[in-house]
Amino acid sequence: MAEDEVDAVVVGMGPGGEDVAGRLATAGLRVVGVDNRLVGGECPYYACIPTKMMVRGAGALAEAGRVPLLAGTASVQPDWTPVADRIRDEATTGWDDRAAVRRFEDTGGRFVRGTGRLTGPGEVTVTTAEGDRVFRPRRAIVLNPGTDPAVPPIDGLRESPFWTNREAVRARSLPGSVVVLGAGPVGMEFAQVFARFGVETTVVEAAPRVLPGGEPEASESITEVFTAEGITVHTGTSARRVGHHDGRFTVELDSGESPSAEQLLVATGRRTDLAALGVGSLGLDEAANTIDVDERMRAADGVWAIGDVTGHGAYTHTSVYQARIAADDILGDGAETADYRAMPAVAFTDPEVASLGLTEDQARRAGFPVRTAVTGIPSSARGWIHKAGNEGLIKLVADTERDILLGATVVAPLGGEILGAFTVAVHTQVHLAQLRRMIFAYPTFHRAIEAALDQLVE
Repeated sequence: MAEDEVDAVVVGMGPGGEDVAGRLATAGLRVVGVDNRLVGGECPYYACIPTKMMVRGAGALAEAGRVPLLAGTASVQPDWTPVADRIRDEATTGWDDRAAVRRFEDTGGRFVRGTGRLTGPGEVTVTTAEGDRVFRPRRAIVLNPGTDPAVPPIDGLRESPFWTNREAVRARSLPGSVVVLGAGPVGMEFAQVFARFGVETTVVEAAPRVLPGGEPEASESITEVFTAEGITVHTGTSARRVGHHDGRFTVELDSGESPSAEQLLVATGRRTDLAALGVGSLGLDEAANTIDVDERMRAADGVWAIGDVTGHGAYTHTSVYQARIAADDILGDGAETADYRAMPAVAFTDPEVASLGLTEDQARRAGFPVRTAVTGIPSSARGWIHKAGNEGLIKLVADTERDILLGATVVAPLGGEILGAFTVAVHTQVHLAQLRRMIFAYPTFHRAIEAALDQLVE
């Protein structure tokens, strides 16, 4: 068994792993990056980038459908081929990561294709096609294992040819109908895309509402949009059995309903396998869902963890943010510590559902003195001008004792861009009165912030 002493080993080369490995290698350390999957992770190949290409195509169809209300006549015929071609050729280069591997190796790092696991303090064993290799890093081990789609234990599901996001992104053609299990951001984005390309679409969510982790007003708003677009939404009911016969899926729900479709997309969350990662060799809990880290991403002596596995948000921007902090700490410049108060998240539906900080419920349960404000996007000047596709709202959650924002939710066209102002406000804890004295450009969607602040500032 080959053994090698290096300075650092990064297990998992998703966005954060690639970032931290590149930073360490650029600083002159001997770095080995390990992954048995594509370098760059889920984001560029199966999530952020290709799915937003889908969203872009679906948005173009929706805008064309609004022409009769705004500008004349238009005739549109959906065609999935340009989207599929763009994903294959522009986003993923045929799901080939050679360019990403070269990018990392150009920093001075070494890439090993294989499955890495901790086999003792200061030891990483990588199972490759040529056999096991053992690395003994002198400075650091960084864990960025990423996640895989979670498949719930529903009777008949695993025996069926269902899709996850990975199969859906690779699809060269779309089915005539689909049932989407899960109404989180992933399920909701796919559902709307499919529907706008002419697919008969049904969404099933076990929680009482879609996007259950956010504000109820946001869930209500986007549900109304989906219903208006012909998407069937079932909430508060779980799938208890999946059948697949003669090319069709049937999903039996607790409610007694049984939606049927040509395809089934499972979007019920993500999972990681800490036991397979070998964290038990460090005394960490292999049965846990996440790895506990401190404000500098330290998980154990000489071990750092970043990304989804830390439980601070399954977002690329979280992983890359943590990568910078971990790299600085490893290099001895650990002045920055993690601050998640203003961690943004965006569901790229139309309208976008963007949020950060605490929801009203979270803030009240945490014991903060809370005041909220809600304003509708259609009642703003830009919303009124926009007319077609102007659904949405802004909701603010404020701490009345400290006079600062604790959280914000924006449901609006380009809601993720509007969220930027709130990200700054929550991160820097700007007083509400100071925010209200800002000048907001007229007539922008952004200006609707002013109407919400008016309700909070006396």
